[in-house]
Amino acid sequence: MKCIITVLGTDKVGIIAKVCTYLSEVNINILDISQTIVDGYFNMMMIVDISEPLKPMEEVSDELSKIGTDLGVIITMQHEDIFNCMHRI
Repeated sequence: MKCIITVLGTDKVGIIAKVCTYLSEVNINILDISQTIVDGYFNMMMIVDISEPLKPMEEVSDELSKIGTDLGVIITMQHEDIFNCMHRI
């Protein structure tokens, strides 16, 4: 199973490190990652494997959101199927 994680906000030191460290702690593997910084705004999208997480997806999503609040960015996590349905033409 896969999820899509997005991170949006003003760029600052440590965003990638905090998100990746948390994912590692809950046994979620990063399959693909893309990040850009445009005029000081940080944008990251990750595809992650949630086959064997140590916590339920809802709890992981809530904790990522809190990490985002602490960093001053918005972090969202969606199951791949939901993401695909929302972005279908």
